[in-house]
Amino acid sequence: MSETVIEVSIVAATSVLWPALRDPSLIRRWFGWEYDGLDDEIAQIYSTAEADPEALTLKLGNGDRFSLLEQDGKTVVRIDRPAKSADDDWYDDITEGWTTFLQLLRFAVEHHGLAERRTIYLDGLLLPGETVATVLALTEIELEAGSRYAATIAPGDYFEGVVDYVTDHQFGLTVEDLGPGLLSVATQSVTPQRPDGGMSILLTTYDLSDDEFDEIKHHWSSWWEGRRQEG
Repeated sequence: MSETVIEVSIVAATSVLWPALRDPSLIRRWFGWEYDGLDDEIAQIYSTAEADPEALTLKLGNGDRFSLLEQDGKTVVRIDRPAKSADDDWYDDITEGWTTFLQLLRFAVEHHGLAERRTIYLDGLLLPGETVATVLALTEIELEAGSRYAATIAPGDYFEGVVDYVTDHQFGLTVEDLGPGLLSVATQSVTPQRPDGGMSILLTTYDLSDDEFDEIKHHWSSWWEGRRQEG
């Protein structure tokens, strides 16, 4: 099988993006989501990586390889992944995770100068006949990158903004009232543990007070827990 390639084009110089791949305090502003073990996860993944600051490449212990390439006033951030092995049940999830995180890197750099963020992460199983769009009540919006949208989504929040990106298995929507923030939604592949597939939601926010963020987090978490109990 061939290797997997993930890449995004970012309006920023390599001098901005290389530190974002090396400095743990900057990595946590685009990689992963808030939880107690995030700093340890970053240290485990990135501290032993093979870095070449001249070639602007970074190879992780699992074989995933970052590279930065200047192109037409932008920088292409690329990840080359080794081919999927027959017994790797998590390969697709990791690929989709990298896709989300590279899009978050682009969004964070271009819209917020890689500022601090707050995040809410939810994931779980899809039920028979469900899609991520039906779960979030987003079936009426046009998922075309660059198009504007406005919708009251399933948790009851009114969001409006722009369709930021669309890939084969996920999409991202800017949310004007959250910084602007970014709602990243991914479909997870069918596995023996997920007979109808799954989904993940990563809501990234900026410039909210603690009370504002806590209210949104409680609202979304309560909606998700209620959905799980119904399922």
